[in-house]
Amino acid sequence: MIGIFGGTFDPIHYGHLRSALEMKEAFDLTEVRFIPSATPPHRNQPAATAEQRLQMVALAIQNQNHFICDARELNRHGFSYMVDTLASLRQDFPDQPLLLFIGTDAFNQLNTWYQWQRLVDFAHIVVMTRPSFNNQPPDDFFKERYTTNKTELTTTLAGKLYFHAVTQLDISATAIRQLIAQQRNPRFLLPDAGIDYITQQQLYEIN
Repeated sequence: MIGIFGGTFDPIHYGHLRSALEMKEAFDLTEVRFIPSATPPHRNQPAATAEQRLQMVALAIQNQNHFICDARELNRHGFSYMVDTLASLRQDFPDQPLLLFIGTDAFNQLNTWYQWQRLVDFAHIVVMTRPSFNNQPPDDFFKERYTTNKTELTTTLAGKLYFHAVTQLDISATAIRQLIAQQRNPRFLLPDAGIDYITQQQLYEIN
């Protein structure tokens, strides 16, 4: 099984990394692919360029086995729609179950995503939740696909919805950018290699 972790990663931080590690261990994944969004369709263009965010991801995961930095959205023109990314991954891995990891906020907005119903044609959706989260699918579309049996994710390639609790680190990329703009130290919120790169590139500073 392969885990898919998409996002702007502006910058990637320990909240992302810890969740990804817990998911890898929980589902015994072959690998987790971090896929920076080149041109996100649901928000303003990130502060750092797509190439800079890709480099920060590569630096953050360089010493973690089975974490992979995937540049496919940078190599595609137009908006970075997740359905297109999953279709591309399905072509690359026709025989592997794919698990798309998303947070609860993203899941609650999923019906605003481009062709969101087709996501389950290519992957399972695994929602990363707090332990106290009410694990109930919101509508009939997902009620038909909801499972509490983790084994179903390994025996089918796609199509299921599953909720899994992870450690919630109260870290946000927005707060990190604000700290840096205020010339405060973001250490222990993200890897040192990322901080060094941000300093070198003079990212998130107020001109």
